[in-house]
Amino acid sequence: MGFRYIQSLVTPDNVNQFLELVDLAAGARKDVNNVFDLSEKLYASHPMQLCIKAVQSDPACAAMLKERYVGPPYDLAAMLSMPKGSLGWTYARVMSALGYDPDFYRTPDSLEQEAVYISFRVYKTHDIHHIITGYSMDDFGEIGVISVMAGQIRYPTFVFLDLIALLGAFFRSKQLYSENLEPAEQMKTLGYIFNLGSAGIAMGQAAKPLFPVKWEEGLERPLEEWRQELNIKPIVEGPYSWYSRPELQAAIA
Repeated sequence: MGFRYIQSLVTPDNVNQFLELVDLAAGARKDVNNVFDLSEKLYASHPMQLCIKAVQSDPACAAMLKERYVGPPYDLAAMLSMPKGSLGWTYARVMSALGYDPDFYRTPDSLEQEAVYISFRVYKTHDIHHIITGYSMDDFGEIGVISVMAGQIRYPTFVFLDLIALLGAFFRSKQLYSENLEPAEQMKTLGYIFNLGSAGIAMGQAAKPLFPVKWEEGLERPLEEWRQELNIKPIVEGPYSWYSRPELQAAIA
């Protein structure tokens, strides 16, 4: 019977490993360090090896991985003096309005391991990806933006968080998704999470690779120019767009 295949996957070791990862993912809302711990747990995993292969399969991504490019830290004060509408100016205005720390990510002592470097780069550029894609920096847009990198390089932490979001919606969903529901109620439905994750993956697959982009060297370029070059059609309306937030609209007015 086909169920034998399922039984071969659900071994005690696999279940215990899954539950350990779930525990870290569940605490991510309260402490972002749980996400970094989750990533470190996955460094030696098979999914991480598939991610490395995905990065190596693209010449520009492979070159970035070989170079181990880091780039300077983000300087919000300097970015605020950049041309209005540029990537750096928009990023700084949004981050300042939200009171977010651009250096929220961990900086490892060594970037020699491929898995460590990929994770470092993914997290350093994460909020830039929010700005580029239009996905909001909260629960509504987070699934969308992490799904972009899940779709491009199969980054395992983001794939796992997508799965946990679906699992959580499976248990807590009390009604079917409907556009007539209030945004806060939409977000609780399985259909919302599924559609949001699928849209992010589709955006990632349609876009040019984001991993090899040296954003730090192009912060003064217009945001819209970046989007056109990378073939990204941003989310500019709806509950999971940062453009829908009045305080952020005012920040970039």
